Amino acid sequence: MQIEPISIPARDGYALAATCYRPDDNPTGTVVTINSATAVPQRYYKPFATFLAEQGYAAVTYDYRGIGGSRPSSLRGFPAQARDWALLDMAGVLDWVQENYQPQRLFHIGHSFGGQLAGLLPNGDQIDAMITFSSQSGYWRWQGGNQKWSVMFHVHLSLPVLAHLFGYMPWSKISAAEDLPKGVALEWAGWCRQPGYLLDDASLPLARFAQFHAPVLAYSFDDDDWGTARSVDAMMQAYPNLTRRHVIPADVGLKSIGHFGVFRPSAKAIWEESLAWLEQATVSPPFELAL
Repeated sequence: MQIEPISIPARDGYALAATCYRPDDNPTGTVVTINSATAVPQRYYKPFATFLAEQGYAAVTYDYRGIGGSRPSSLRGFPAQARDWALLDMAGVLDWVQENYQPQRLFHIGHSFGGQLAGLLPNGDQIDAMITFSSQSGYWRWQGGNQKWSVMFHVHLSLPVLAHLFGYMPWSKISAAEDLPKGVALEWAGWCRQPGYLLDDASLPLARFAQFHAPVLAYSFDDDDWGTARSVDAMMQAYPNLTRRHVIPADVGLKSIGHFGVFRPSAKAIWEESLAWLEQATVSPPFELAL
């Protein structure tokens, strides 16, 4: 296996820091793109990408503009919106994969934000199958437990106020998350204040969701207060060819999963299940999950 840092141009030419995980042999003829959650750098997905390469799949991770290796020297005044991460960055990565790999199959993995916006892609027809992990509606009232009050505070107060005050959202000063460009923070917070989340934003090309015909497996996890089953249902109902899977951690031998644990090596049982589903997803109809 080879791990190669590269640069991928977004659709507007912006250089995105990316990494290719290349197996010594690619018997599946498949490339898997791994699309991050909000403010999560690509390095978080290295164990999962390495697992995919060990199974004979080429995997590509990348940082959205303004995040991780795709961050400019200063975020103040950096022009970016949340939609750019999909319409320009995610779409550009798919273009690059098609041009450089000409894959027999292209699988899309979306973590939270990375699965929410895939239905907006102008080139979503290139995707053969998609799995989303905790890709929920960000509407604050759909969050579980005390999380809803935290989300309400951030989307109504801290995100807009701090983004305007600093010229970007200095999230790293108050949490473990990465800083956000001002436009990303403001647009995302605005979506989270709406009952339909981004599906209430008429300025987005929402009709593309109905044209997204790749089979989709959407996971939610019982101990994930950010991605409750209700919030995942609310978001993923926009996809026409959907299979849902709600996981109780103890049922797969885990004490907890939450919003981020599915990409830790301890969740290998879910990784294996996901690959099995992807292998069958291009065979009609996809098989029923056994776990």
